[in-house]
Amino acid sequence: MQHQPSHSPIRCTLALVTCLLAAVSPALAAGPQSTPSIFAPASTPAYEIYRLALFALAVTGAIFVTVSGLLLYAIVKFKARKGDPLHEPPQIYGSTQVELAWTVIPIIIVLVLFLTTTRIIFALQNAPAPKSAIHVDVIGHQYWWEFRYPALGVVTANELHIPVSSAQDPQPTFLRLLSADVDHSFWVPQLAGKTDLIPNHPNQLWMDPQTPGLYLGQCAQFCGIEHAKMLIRVYVDTPQQFEAWVNNQKQPADDDASVAAGRHIFETEACMNCHTINGTAARGTVGPDLTHLMSRSTIAAGAALNTPQNLHAWIEDPANFKPGCLMPAMQLSDQQINQVVAYLTTLH
Repeated sequence: MQHQPSHSPIRCTLALVTCLLAAVSPALAAGPQSTPSIFAPASTPAYEIYRLALFALAVTGAIFVTVSGLLLYAIVKFKARKGDPLHEPPQIYGSTQVELAWTVIPIIIVLVLFLTTTRIIFALQNAPAPKSAIHVDVIGHQYWWEFRYPALGVVTANELHIPVSSAQDPQPTFLRLLSADVDHSFWVPQLAGKTDLIPNHPNQLWMDPQTPGLYLGQCAQFCGIEHAKMLIRVYVDTPQQFEAWVNNQKQPADDDASVAAGRHIFETEACMNCHTINGTAARGTVGPDLTHLMSRSTIAAGAALNTPQNLHAWIEDPANFKPGCLMPAMQLSDQQINQVVAYLTTLH
């Protein structure tokens, strides 16, 4: 009779990992995702984290299959059978070989996982920034994101624009993470690992996405009542798109005489105390910079689409979108709100 090869734990684990890769492979080929996913890395830091996760899964999977297999073998092999004597079998106390095995092998496994994780952490955290890198200061507020490009003279909010990076033209983006109030956490799963923003303790992360598109993220540290609506949108642009975006952001706000009434209300009410609009008297820093408000797809850190109707509703009652946000209801008449919205919609 021909001997049939047994299914070893290693083979079973490899089969498990192969099935997992087959399951997530459509996501890996999809590029930007409508739902954030760690299984579709699009940047070197995210890819390294993804590889580490698969390695840990393979190791822990092998442990699970081995222990479960031995347990099942013992249950079947040594279960009580009809006709067996009722007294206990001979008891064996102590086994140097077994004790060494269950001590040394776990130590080796933990050491391998520790060293692998440490290598990746230090490789990502200590990566040098090339001269071509883009530097952005990310400031977390309750409950929105401020993005400052010191070398480019650009300030925006909630929607981060960065250039695509390639092997031929590497242009990674390095983020310096700061907090204006409480702990926040910047996490775009497809681009980099979760990194906290801690008051008076700057952190940093970097990303080098290779595929243009929109990547979604989230504040991943509970920061207050509207933590769930502190969303992140990262637009990875082609070099031409990024250059055009930067040039547009450097321009002062449009001065359209047809909406002068709305601008007057904005500059004479409390709006100017919290917001900045370049080219006007508004120089507030409490809320987002609105100089190019209409270049953004959303308002309120992704809580709503950026449409005139939503702008009207937001100015009338911000708490309707984000209860607990720091922006107060402005107590303007419906006509005044319409005039302010008409002015804001010219800010491209």
